[in-house]
Amino acid sequence: MFCLFLLLSINGSCEKDDICVDGDTPLMVIQFYDIDNPEETKAVPSLRIVGQGQSFTVNTFSDRTSLDSIGIPLRINESATSFIFISDSANNDEDQETGNVDNLSFQYITSEVFISRACGFIANYNDLTDTLVPDADNWIKDIEIVSPTVENQTSTHVKIFH
Repeated sequence: MFCLFLLLSINGSCEKDDICVDGDTPLMVIQFYDIDNPEETKAVPSLRIVGQGQSFTVNTFSDRTSLDSIGIPLRINESATSFIFISDSANNDEDQETGNVDNLSFQYITSEVFISRACGFIANYNDLTDTLVPDADNWIKDIEIVSPTVENQTSTHVKIFH
């Protein structure tokens, strides 16, 4: 009888952990603002973002849409992620990009957080900083890190003024 009680109590204390609902590494949320009226959001026309060294666009939002807020992924196994931000993105007759291209890099420290057996680990990002490569015609005029810690995607982490 004691063995039956012990077996039931051990089996009853186990929790099924095969469904993951909270296991996504957060995207970095960027909101775009009007440089002339810094309190007002301002959509970027025909926005395209490509990861530096990649041949494809960021797929967390529709390519070449006009948006005032986006979420983009950061590299988990790196301490920086670089992007090509393109305003007024379009292709000419030779299939070359004609938009205004700015190169922007984000540096951070990655920390792993255990969520559960089903979800495993996610990455959070701390000490977020940015570097904008200056050029003759930057469409990005200023950048403000609102939250240097990326732990969720419910609030803005970075403001970009244009």
